[in-house]
Amino acid sequence: MIPGMKLTCKFLAFLIMVFSPLIAVADKTPDGFGLELGRGSDSTDEVRIHAKWNWDKKWFTDGAWYLTGYWEVSLGRWQGSGDGSEDLWDVGITPVFRMQAKDRQSAFYLEGAVGAHLLSATRINKQRNFGSGFNFGDHVGFGATFGEKGRYDLGYRLQHLSNAELSRPNDGIDFHQVRLTYNY
Repeated sequence: MIPGMKLTCKFLAFLIMVFSPLIAVADKTPDGFGLELGRGSDSTDEVRIHAKWNWDKKWFTDGAWYLTGYWEVSLGRWQGSGDGSEDLWDVGITPVFRMQAKDRQSAFYLEGAVGAHLLSATRINKQRNFGSGFNFGDHVGFGATFGEKGRYDLGYRLQHLSNAELSRPNDGIDFHQVRLTYNY
């Protein structure tokens, strides 16, 4: 393969994954904004803001639950600790699938997703090297919406980021996150 071609292909794939959904929601204002606080591997702290665009689709609506989802665009800052610690920025876009309870009194949900993330650095400390600035972020989570018309969303996520073996090393990182979203 031509030198630099592999990196160029990865970058083009990232651009397509990021900008395709953004074009789809570009003419629509966000349906909500939120804040996440997380703690990750190697005592890495994370603060992230996000915007969300709800999908206008519901599936499997016959029972007490239904499947829906939203696009999430996020910007985060990680603060590393330990030997050679660094801070980095994280920009991500993620399609999130959510199983939502129909009962508006409880409005519990379960969710899962896999999205694309671009990191400003490839390490958070000397022991954790991501191997690439391009990573995938997958998560599972749960929570509940509350308040008038479900305006508030309080949830927990377990998120894993890694480059899916696209480059070496691929140390990856896990985060426990608490998030609060305000829905319009």
